[in-house]
Amino acid sequence: MDIDSSSISLSAYLNHVQNVLKTYCSDAVWVKAEITNCSSKGGHYYLELAEKDPETHQRVASSKATIWQHVARRVISKFELETGIKFSKDLNVLVKLKASFSPEYGFSLNIEDIDSNFTVGDIARKYLEIRNRLVEEGLIDLNRALPSPFDFENVLVIAPENAAGLGDFKKDADALEAAGVCHFVYHHCLFQGTNAAIAIQDTLKLALKSWINSRNQPPDVIVVIRGGGAVNDLAYLNDFELAALLSKRKVPVWVGIGHERDKTILDEVAHRSFDTPSKVIAGIRNTIVQNVQLAKDLYQQIEDLAKSQITYYHSESEKLELQTRNTALTHLIEAKRDTDTLMNNTQYFSQQTIKNARQQIEQYLRETLIQSPRRTLERGYAIVRLNGHAMNSIHQINQQRVNIELQDGTADASIDLIKEN
Repeated sequence: MDIDSSSISLSAYLNHVQNVLKTYCSDAVWVKAEITNCSSKGGHYYLELAEKDPETHQRVASSKATIWQHVARRVISKFELETGIKFSKDLNVLVKLKASFSPEYGFSLNIEDIDSNFTVGDIARKYLEIRNRLVEEGLIDLNRALPSPFDFENVLVIAPENAAGLGDFKKDADALEAAGVCHFVYHHCLFQGTNAAIAIQDTLKLALKSWINSRNQPPDVIVVIRGGGAVNDLAYLNDFELAALLSKRKVPVWVGIGHERDKTILDEVAHRSFDTPSKVIAGIRNTIVQNVQLAKDLYQQIEDLAKSQITYYHSESEKLELQTRNTALTHLIEAKRDTDTLMNNTQYFSQQTIKNARQQIEQYLRETLIQSPRRTLERGYAIVRLNGHAMNSIHQINQQRVNIELQDGTADASIDLIKEN
């Protein structure tokens, strides 16, 4: 075969390819793809587009694409303004592109427009899918149901290192630390990029393991913070596994990610969600300040109550003392009166007793005088004595001679006969 007659030049072949593309791919079409790489130079944007299998996430197609400067000035600014998303890699986009081929520069896909609504809708769709799954598995309100910390002594903080948001947080946190009020333990990791969710999960797990090994009590709260950023940067945090991990913690999780307008799925599962890292530390500080003020108020109430009780009991004591004194004086007066009455009665009855005794003695004396032997003898009676002893019975007389005493003398007599009555 004659090689020269069957072959064509490279330029002729590439021109043929160029004509085929112009014939069959002359119109721009809308294509869905993921931006896996993005760079810019001189106002031009150089992209790598890919399609991935939804099940295996493996690439099934890829191609380079270009947004030329005159197009980029229009579509990139329009896209970022309408979506609030920084144009970069890891975005799912719907782009209007047209294939071109040049024998000199080769094949390229030139992007002419970008559908902003598609990208916003894709992010929203993923967000909604994650939220619905959290609701179905009963995780969405799990951490929020935990009781709020009464006070803060130890706080675990997960944040990107040297980030502006962390600096804002530490301004107040360092002041609390210096005052010995609260202790903060920091662990750092990346918060953006496709591996951000996994990095945060690994960092949190290691942080909790380290905490358990070094401390007896769990932290009062787990704080997850980062400053604001582009919507697509924050979209890396919209991850089911990360949200589930935070929701299952037995410790309240406080989240402060982005600015006031920013929101991630972590805000949905957190015990408390704050707009910024500064507001997270403000919440901690305010709780501590409120507890201190409450303690002061309670102390003041106790002090006032104690003073009131002391004043009351002092007054009651004075009343009781006065009452006791008056009662004692009354009893003393009554006792003195009773004593005087008793003494008067005793004196009277004593005098009466003495008087009666004197009268009885006089009576007894008179009776004694009346009944004396001498008086008896004067009335004609005689006293019979035997051996000097007065006899009052015939049985006492054992001798024949006795002595008889009369009023005016004595006489000795002989006993001739003794007759018993």
